[in-house]
Amino acid sequence: MDKKEEPMTYSDAVSKAASAIYRFPLIEVEGIPLRSWIANSWSLISAFQPDPSDLLIATYPKAGMTWTQEIVDLLLHDGDAEVCKRAPTDVRIPFLEIQSPPPIPSGLDLLKTMKPPRVIKTHLPIQLVPKGFWENKCKVIYVARNAKDNLVSYYHFDRMNQTQPEPGPWDQYIHKFMKGKLPWGSWYDHVKGYWREKENRNILYLFFEDIKENPHREILRIMRYLDLSLPDDIIDKIVQLTSFEVMKDNPMANYTFIPNTVFDSSISLFMRKGEVGDWINHFTPAQSKMFDEDYTRQMADVDIPFRTSI
Repeated sequence: MDKKEEPMTYSDAVSKAASAIYRFPLIEVEGIPLRSWIANSWSLISAFQPDPSDLLIATYPKAGMTWTQEIVDLLLHDGDAEVCKRAPTDVRIPFLEIQSPPPIPSGLDLLKTMKPPRVIKTHLPIQLVPKGFWENKCKVIYVARNAKDNLVSYYHFDRMNQTQPEPGPWDQYIHKFMKGKLPWGSWYDHVKGYWREKENRNILYLFFEDIKENPHREILRIMRYLDLSLPDDIIDKIVQLTSFEVMKDNPMANYTFIPNTVFDSSISLFMRKGEVGDWINHFTPAQSKMFDEDYTRQMADVDIPFRTSI
């Protein structure tokens, strides 16, 4: 009698699909550059209908998404670390728009297998978020990171992630970032879009730097937004479990389940530093001056309290 075939794990699926991985070109969707796999499935993604109980976590890439996902998952499970190791981050909290080579399930495929309430991740700018999230008045947590540190983190991510366009040299990458010529578009438009709508759409707008400075305070803010009530000792436990050092050693959160042919850890780790102010080790004084002048121009129409140090 034939042995029953074991179901393929997420890690196995990623490994099996790795041969089809390459640096996908960008295609614009409503003026926003997205990886071709996402753009080619845009009609399905934009038509997604969330349940009113679903929670959306949104960030620009490399602005604290993985950190926030782990905080939220632990809050929803009373700080139970073992329950939150039930699967890798992207299985527990599906990536709405991600489309990958088979047999890796897309974000939409994973969501079909889950009953609401679900936690969903996106890097989409606010104007591309499926309208159902606003029509159903879903809760949305947005996390923003200061432009210079976000740029540095995205640069190292693009170097190691073999599905992202080739980043090129650092001095050219700065200009790509300033012009919004990166996957998911302009950082400036992204952070401003959610900021302007935060009151109208009940968006909890958080800052990476604030979470780093006082994680206990910011985790309490998330807890209250989610209408939860957990004792202080559980919040303290979540602070400890979501520290950079602990998460970096957590295989269900550090993306080490992704094979090196996709995330090349010899170039950079997915969880690299998680610091505020690392930009100073990358920008020359001339680059910093040039960037600051452009930043002032691009952010002149809004007053968002970003900090480049704490």
